[in-house]
Amino acid sequence: MIPATSLSGKKLVLQYGRDTVVHGVSLTLEPGQVTALVGPNGSGKSTLLRALARLHRVHEGETILGGHDGQDARAASLLSARDFAREVTLFSQSRPAPQGLTVREVVALGRHPHRRGFGGLSAKDRTAIDHAMGTTGVGTMAERSVGELSGGEIQRVWLAACVAQETGVVLLDEPTNHLDLRYQIETLDLVRDLADDHGVAVGIVLHDLDHAARIADNLLLLSAGRIHSSGQPAEVLTAENIGEVYSIRVEVSFDEHSNRLRIDPLGRHSPRVRAASAQLS
Repeated sequence: MIPATSLSGKKLVLQYGRDTVVHGVSLTLEPGQVTALVGPNGSGKSTLLRALARLHRVHEGETILGGHDGQDARAASLLSARDFAREVTLFSQSRPAPQGLTVREVVALGRHPHRRGFGGLSAKDRTAIDHAMGTTGVGTMAERSVGELSGGEIQRVWLAACVAQETGVVLLDEPTNHLDLRYQIETLDLVRDLADDHGVAVGIVLHDLDHAARIADNLLLLSAGRIHSSGQPAEVLTAENIGEVYSIRVEVSFDEHSNRLRIDPLGRHSPRVRAASAQLS
């Protein structure tokens, strides 16, 4: 049973050197909900996620674990690295492929915060590892060396390690990058399952706005290190908001067949734009 918890950032100011890249942003990741951070390159979304994971120094503000449903609220900075890793895990794109290890051995790294000393894997550890490999589709390559895998396969192995960690908060930085269409959708479904079936609080950075609309309960649309708008996907992903932040015209509609928003960028070669240009010429 994964313990439910929340993770909040309070008025976070984040810097690279003397340059401020996130300006007083506050957000809360709630158990059982997916919060997506979206915005153009350089908007601060990945830096914000890394600060929540204690991998980027907080210049001002604080991060808080708990405080949900009567839980004690704790400053994340006061927890030991091991205690923090028992409650929060981060999927990052920058993880290298460890040479000389099998897929199962890499997934087992997710159990490290739960192990004591140098003892072997417990029955609970092995169950968590098998479950994580099964749900992420890497079980059939358990004994393969990760050095033989493609970039997309390695991506899924690291995702399995995060699932095996069994934390109440999961942070994911563009987990669908390098994946083909099938595994993009399966990864998004897995993210939803973590929230719906296990009560995990999920924070996820996504570039694809259709993907964000597909799985998020809440959205933060960032621009130049500030929250441009926040709320449910239909409230945030409007043509006006997207146009202001991304400097591109889009059409936003609701697809009744799939029961979700659809975002269509209108580039110069979009059929509607070309048709309008033809009428004017």
